[in-house]
Amino acid sequence: MHSLTRRACAELLGTGLLLAVVIGSGIMAERLAGGNVAIALLANALATVGGLYVLIEVFGPVSGAHFNPAVSGVMVALGRLSRADLATYVGAQLLGAACGAWLAHGMFDLPLLQLAARTRSSPGQWLAEGVATFGLLLVILRAPPSRTPAAVAAYIGAAYWFTASTSFANPAAVAGRMLSDSFAGIAPSSAPAFIAAEVAGAALAVAAHRWLLPPEPGSAKPSSTQHHE
Repeated sequence: MHSLTRRACAELLGTGLLLAVVIGSGIMAERLAGGNVAIALLANALATVGGLYVLIEVFGPVSGAHFNPAVSGVMVALGRLSRADLATYVGAQLLGAACGAWLAHGMFDLPLLQLAARTRSSPGQWLAEGVATFGLLLVILRAPPSRTPAAVAAYIGAAYWFTASTSFANPAAVAGRMLSDSFAGIAPSSAPAFIAAEVAGAALAVAAHRWLLPPEPGSAKPSSTQHHE
């Protein structure tokens, strides 16, 4: 087991690079798309899919590659991360998200310190964030471990397009994107409802995962003696 310091550094670096990918690709896409929002979103989504897959592969063996307070909270609930480590993980993720936003701004010669002005506030978007986070956590919890990086990246790529919110699915991502007045940004006034929806989606995913778990051997008897082939 890696030390907590090493794992926290992995979470900080991974989350920071993830936000740099999300925000930086959004800035580049908006500059090159000529006002075509669909093309900009497609470019943003493709960059995020590739970046997320690589980052999970790189940092997964060190920290589990959570990059997301909702994921870390669920791992505590399932006994896969200690409660004592949760604050360190979340702190590293939030700091990493802020650093990732500033890094993206620096690469594109933008002011480092910004606040987003893009309002994302409607019942549909709140529902979308709950759905996006529910699906993400269910993929993380149910996918075969060897396929988790690809499954998570593929799900996020799809959720960019099938959710009205473009699938933040991550309170740290909300925090980082709140600090960027760019294509990927979210106004601070919109952030609390997004985070609440993400927490609710994560909690529902834990409930669904537990319900879907097979019964322990010998803990239940079949309700019928019939066999189906």
